[in-house]
Amino acid sequence: MRQWMAGLAAIGALAAMTAARADETLPYPAITDVSHASPAIAARFQGFFTAKSKHQPDVLMTYFAKDKVLYIDASSGGIWPSWESLNKIFTTFMPKWPPSGLSYPTRIYGDERSALVAFTDTPELFGKELRILGAVSFDDNGKIVRWMDYWDSRSSQRVTAPLKPTYPTDFHDDVGNATGKIHDVAAALNAAFAAGDAKAAATMFSYDAVYEDMALHAQILGRLAIERYLARALGAVPYGKGAALAHVVGGDQGGGYEWTPAGSFAMKRGNTALALDRDGKIERLTVVYDSGLLPDASYHALVGLSAEP
Repeated sequence: MRQWMAGLAAIGALAAMTAARADETLPYPAITDVSHASPAIAARFQGFFTAKSKHQPDVLMTYFAKDKVLYIDASSGGIWPSWESLNKIFTTFMPKWPPSGLSYPTRIYGDERSALVAFTDTPELFGKELRILGAVSFDDNGKIVRWMDYWDSRSSQRVTAPLKPTYPTDFHDDVGNATGKIHDVAAALNAAFAAGDAKAAATMFSYDAVYEDMALHAQILGRLAIERYLARALGAVPYGKGAALAHVVGGDQGGGYEWTPAGSFAMKRGNTALALDRDGKIERLTVVYDSGLLPDASYHALVGLSAEP
């Protein structure tokens, strides 16, 4: 028994040393939750964000398809419709970033075909801290063909201007759509939200699910509380009544879906991340949209909905 325990301790120590050495190679905090990602896509994003945090545009650009790629910042409306346009922006700005400027993933949901990545850009990169949900699709060679970023300007304390007439109208929503379990869950959830059916939506969550609205800084814990919240909120939030499903990414363990709100909202799109348990229930939902486009009174009214009456 003593020898067995000693062997286990040695294995644990070796594993800890190996993990520590691996963490030392990363230029960013080793905090990424990859429990809902395939090992291959976790490794791919690690390479991508390592190149971005080391400010290596030549390496970063190898992750994008040269013949067909679209990158849109859905919050600002910035669009880069080709490899050449992306290469120009990265090679111009990345060498100017200070060494302390980092971009790193916090959560990854999906597989080698498409994924939802939550990541942080520190203030040194773009002047403000950005906490982003990105929807990413790949071609058969593992190259990025579609990347859409969503973040909240109010949370980032950036001045919000009305969306310009040049805001993109084509997001290539027909490219890199996920199929299977994540698509079915996303479609059913959006349908329940769009109909304002809190009870139907709540049945899709695990009993101890976590529900997060990044724009409202709200967190709801547990299926019963989530149902009560949805009953109050679905008629008011932009991803609720009247919202339409636009695009889905991810795999059987999780992913996310982009949506368009009802016409009364100023923002054009938003993004929702979904982590699934082994039974296909939602164990964590995280939604983001640009609440900076909402009037202050409307925003504070939405914040108030997270409080129990």
